[in-house]
Amino acid sequence: MKPPSRVPTTLAVGFLALDALLLGYAGLAWQRPYLVVAGGVCLLGVVVVVAAWRRYRRTLADLELARRDMKQEVVSIRELLQVHHQNN
Repeated sequence: MKPPSRVPTTLAVGFLALDALLLGYAGLAWQRPYLVVAGGVCLLGVVVVVAAWRRYRRTLADLELARRDMKQEVVSIRELLQVHHQNN
């Protein structure tokens, strides 16, 4: 299975981090508290995207492991059926 691309996640984190930085700076420079709050929300978005990406990767790894286990079970069942079929 092809590993997932990191490009969309990296772009999302980069844009959100840049927005957080610029909004926070603008809010402090112009004394606008709502811009600082918006920057904080963007920073929270960075954390959410990174956490979701890690969970997604962990889930994909678990699915790959389960797929391999199922493949081994299928092989063992086929071998068992071939042995049983030869004995009849």
